[in-house]
Amino acid sequence: MNEINVLLALMIIAAFVLAIALHEYGHALAASFLGDTTPRSEGRQTLSIRSHLDAIGTLFCVLLAFQPILFPMGFGWGKPVKPDPWKMRVGANAGVLIVAWAGPIFSLIIGLVVALLTRFIAPYLGDNWFSLHLLQFLVVFASVNICLTLFNLLPIYPLDGYQILYTLLPSRQAVQFAKSAPYGLFIILLLFFFLPFLGRLANIGDFPLFQLAYYIWLGSVSLISVLFGNFPLVLALYGMR
Repeated sequence: MNEINVLLALMIIAAFVLAIALHEYGHALAASFLGDTTPRSEGRQTLSIRSHLDAIGTLFCVLLAFQPILFPMGFGWGKPVKPDPWKMRVGANAGVLIVAWAGPIFSLIIGLVVALLTRFIAPYLGDNWFSLHLLQFLVVFASVNICLTLFNLLPIYPLDGYQILYTLLPSRQAVQFAKSAPYGLFIILLLFFFLPFLGRLANIGDFPLFQLAYYIWLGSVSLISVLFGNFPLVLALYGMR
């Protein structure tokens, strides 16, 4: 069992809280742009953190940040933005699809921009405690945003991927697919906690299905390393070396 890096875990949670507010704001902004004022009237077109946090989605992130089996990582979900499809000027299905994609795309752009900025400011910062941890937080924040993009594309309720797939499916298949919604949270817990735990007990923890969290995190740091041009450096800044 690995030792828990408390400072890194706290950075991940702080980064998630900020990132999820931006993610959900992206959904609300897209809905408003398409003519639906529902998210604004419900107080969702704001950067206020309290308006966007989901208790279970945040707890999920906290558990991943402090989990001792692998290493700290951060992603989860926020309170879903619920636009009115019939107020969309581009049509109901197209509007819902665009709003569903807006959050992941917004998070991806933020993650890549922060990573790029971090690369350029890194040489100008000193090697004191504050500068090193500022760089670490920026890399963690970039990683969390990209993780939010990848994680939320999974077609599981209440994630954005569920709404995206539901909108794209023909009516009959969409109705059948919607029956999975009540089991969404259980499926997420099964994939990200129960199966990895059982896999380690059975000594088959390397099977890809048991390492979805790791692959999401790896995807995020790999994208960041493309901008940095140095994968070991990104791991070091993240706090893994």
